[in-house]
Amino acid sequence: MLRRSPPTARGSGAVLPDPNSLYGPLDPAPDAGYVNAPPRMGFFTDTSVCIGCKACEVACKEWNGVPESGLDLLGMSYDNTGALTANSWRHVAFVEQPRPAGQHPPSADVLGEPVNAGGQRSVDAGSTPQFLGMPGAQPPGRGTGVEGRTDFRWLMMSDVCKHCTHAACLDVCPTGSLFRTEFGTVVVQEDICNGCGYCISACPYGVIDQRKGDGRAWKCTLCYDRLGAGMTPACAQACPTESIQYGPLDELRERAAARVATLRGRGVSEARLYGHDPDDGVGGDGAFFLLLDEPEVYGLPPDPVVTTRDLPKMWRRAGLAALAMAAATVAAFVGGSS
Repeated sequence: MLRRSPPTARGSGAVLPDPNSLYGPLDPAPDAGYVNAPPRMGFFTDTSVCIGCKACEVACKEWNGVPESGLDLLGMSYDNTGALTANSWRHVAFVEQPRPAGQHPPSADVLGEPVNAGGQRSVDAGSTPQFLGMPGAQPPGRGTGVEGRTDFRWLMMSDVCKHCTHAACLDVCPTGSLFRTEFGTVVVQEDICNGCGYCISACPYGVIDQRKGDGRAWKCTLCYDRLGAGMTPACAQACPTESIQYGPLDELRERAAARVATLRGRGVSEARLYGHDPDDGVGGDGAFFLLLDEPEVYGLPPDPVVTTRDLPKMWRRAGLAALAMAAATVAAFVGGSS
């Protein structure tokens, strides 16, 4: 069922949202009809402490019985899964950025090449760092010293379904296979999925996927069975650095804001949150992230918007157009017979 955003109180000075627009903040579990729902639960993934161990991927597969997704390297990094798929509900990305040691990331593009104030790459080839491949056995800088070495950094992130506040996959599912839980998460009931694929094209993050040979849609459930038993999701339970944190979403947002402030206080000015804002295009995510670069670097859309946001307005306009055509047809017949 299409869900509408609640109206803003008049006289508050705020702009009233379009009542036919699937947009704006809301509390998803009560909006879905749950009475006395528990606090909304979610994930906060702090990429600044992710070590790329993939324990979350393994734990997810073991607990949920997710098939293995291949052990072949992609040829460009240690990543052997590549993306979120029907057989990878958690995906640890390895983003490699060559850059000189000590160079501040915002002063370079994602390839590590210096850029000027206008955003153009420097023409000085001698200042461009060379990509050195995977780390060698020898510690970086052993031969040249810290000041003279050229190195690259890894940005690691464990990606997952975002469990959007405004979930387009819920809006388009014709069988009710996708449903909102009392914890505010989004779950697929694969036993009643008909494999239509509407949810796949509707997801603004490209999370949901169909399993080959099966045809049905699969994605992270945020371990719904464990949540009901008061347990922590398998991925967060297995994370050795607490990069993946689970808990009430409001508490996680406060914790994340404090973490960003701490990192910026230590000179990491590029630290930012992604998916935490209830006023963004999906009403905020149930799984949000602390990033150390632009979202596009991690393969995330910079400004995601729920793809069904304007459906009510579109249907209304289509209906008016149909009525106008019907009226014109009637008028033509009436005029021709007189």
